Amino acid sequence: MEYRPLGRTGVSVSPLCLGAMMFGAFGNPDHDDSIKIIHRALDAGVNVIDTADFYSGGESEQIVGKALAGGRRENVVLATKGGLPFGGDPNHRGTSRRWITQAVDGSLRRLGTDWIDLYQIHRLDAAVDVDETLGVLSDLVRAGKIRMIGASTVAASEIVEAQWTAERRGRERFRTEQPPYSLLTRAVEYDVLPTCRRYGMGVLAYSPLAGGWLTGRYRKGVEIAGPGSAARRQRFASAYDATSPANAAKLDAADALGALAGEAGLTLVQLAIAFVTRHPAVTSTIVGPRTMEHLESYLTADGVDLPDDLLDRIDEIVPPGHTVNVADNMWSTSTPALDAASRRR
Repeated sequence: MEYRPLGRTGVSVSPLCLGAMMFGAFGNPDHDDSIKIIHRALDAGVNVIDTADFYSGGESEQIVGKALAGGRRENVVLATKGGLPFGGDPNHRGTSRRWITQAVDGSLRRLGTDWIDLYQIHRLDAAVDVDETLGVLSDLVRAGKIRMIGASTVAASEIVEAQWTAERRGRERFRTEQPPYSLLTRAVEYDVLPTCRRYGMGVLAYSPLAGGWLTGRYRKGVEIAGPGSAARRQRFASAYDATSPANAAKLDAADALGALAGEAGLTLVQLAIAFVTRHPAVTSTIVGPRTMEHLESYLTADGVDLPDDLLDRIDEIVPPGHTVNVADNMWSTSTPALDAASRRR
């Protein structure tokens, strides 16, 4: 694989990042099988893994830790996240100094490592001043527990605020952003990706297959079955409701994109992952396999180039900066003020 600089951190990472969300009860409960998938990805040249304490209640981190034991840890850029609810305690969530300090120690223990290369805030916490969050993360960097800090699903204005706060208060600054980005979810092209480029931030884009809509399974005339994981089908039932007008629009777009991929001699998976990976602001595209078959299909996208005429035809189906179903921007979980109801009141 061709490795890329992770922003201005001096760290190089593969264009594909192994997302570990599907390892554990949330996706694949078989630890041995999940470890085989991780090892296959590493053997293929993937050198960055992204997980989170939230994934399967910490089980994902445990699986990743077991997979990296025995000498593989040194060559992996290990990223995890914290901030989403972890258990039932009301203080085991958010980005306060109290919780982040505990959360990092818990992640280190589950991962079986002495340091985390990239610790990301899963979502900024509106109840906590960003200076407090950057302050505790800076202290953890100085303590050697984490090397770099980043965030996920942050609006462009919040990226700027965090950068200014870090500069004025002498804090560590967010070095990376992890936004949702796909052929169907392109809102970040409008301002988030340009803002990341301006500040020299690395971008780890998640959900390049739009939650399964770009796997090739969703075509007109075929019943929408939802994701293979029962836990995800239950958690995100509305995202696969065939009667939803927004989902009908996604089906139209996915069907057209699938046909376009076929004309180009590609699978829809290859087209979708290559589209995200080739954006000049994107450092690495997070792929989250549940099975070995999933991983092998994702690996075939490595090195696929998309010519300008093909990109133009993609733009005719889903215009630049446009998201087919606005819910896929994840604003409801990150920046509620951007939701339509909030904007008009």
